[in-house]
Amino acid sequence: MSLSFEYDKWHQRVYDAGPDHEDASSPWYRLVREYLGEVAGSDVLEVACGRGGFVRQLARMGANVTGCDFSHSALRIAQSKLFALGGPPLARLVQGDAQRLPFADSSFDIVVSCETIEHVPLVQAAISEMYRITRPGGKLFLTTPNYFNFMGVYEIYARFRHPDHVDDQPFDRRQWFLQIHKWIRQSGWTILGTDGTVHQFPFFPGHNPIRWENLEANRTIRKMLSPFAYTYFIYASKQ
Repeated sequence: MSLSFEYDKWHQRVYDAGPDHEDASSPWYRLVREYLGEVAGSDVLEVACGRGGFVRQLARMGANVTGCDFSHSALRIAQSKLFALGGPPLARLVQGDAQRLPFADSSFDIVVSCETIEHVPLVQAAISEMYRITRPGGKLFLTTPNYFNFMGVYEIYARFRHPDHVDDQPFDRRQWFLQIHKWIRQSGWTILGTDGTVHQFPFFPGHNPIRWENLEANRTIRKMLSPFAYTYFIYASKQ
């Protein structure tokens, strides 16, 4: 059974559980918006756009948006959201694998990748593909989980405590921020800055982790503590 088929089932299950959920309200998308700036008239690609919430938001901001995902279910849901705005769709949706993006070299000014590379088996290939299809001077805005924190310690504990545990998503990698830097740089990108959000503390077994949201409201402190954030953010450029 293929990974794309597994993600078809996963996306449909998540959508059925909350069809009115606004994907773009997630903390990683809020962080990307904080750094993105003016996008009107820019050619923007979201890699692994999922169910299309952020694609729709970028289109409303005036960008020429393409959303790419390898899940048929995700793209079908995204298409319905774009049509719901009335009139023709405001963005292009393309099925494709992040490890072999179906676009020509230097096609986009901006590439967005949120909570994606941890679900890609060949992570270096995916980030290199993002570099290939970006124009010189273009930017990458990428978020991904980081386990250099209490969540990472908890993961070690959980593996011993529950060896038969199965992840919610079909494929999920555990990684930390220095690995993420290495992958970005080895693909040719120049890192311009980093940040982070979602500081979680899994102190009470059987309960959801406690999140310190007040810390995330202070940008200076948030950036200083970004290596310990669960959602790690890098923005980079193609020179």
